[in-house]
Amino acid sequence: MLELIALGVAALSAGLGYVKARNFVRGRLRYVDTVQRPAIPFAAGFAAALVTAPLVWLLPLIGGGTAIAFGIAVGAGVAQGARDIRKAAYRIES
Repeated sequence: MLELIALGVAALSAGLGYVKARNFVRGRLRYVDTVQRPAIPFAAGFAAALVTAPLVWLLPLIGGGTAIAFGIAVGAGVAQGARDIRKAAYRIES
């Protein structure tokens, strides 16, 4: 039962990481040219995994796979947000 809870926490954190990273890139980094470089999603994903690693170490239910999944999801969100900017497939929020 605890494994199922840990899997849910990992899936939820990965999903939220993807959505928040994509929305941040589309909303706040819309006019920043650096976000269009190919290495930026990898750097963002690595940084997210590195930042969450101490938190994962402190919590008993989740493991290192959660930090890795979160980093991959953040990197994918950054890549998709940059792609949305290139294709202008976003809505400008005021």
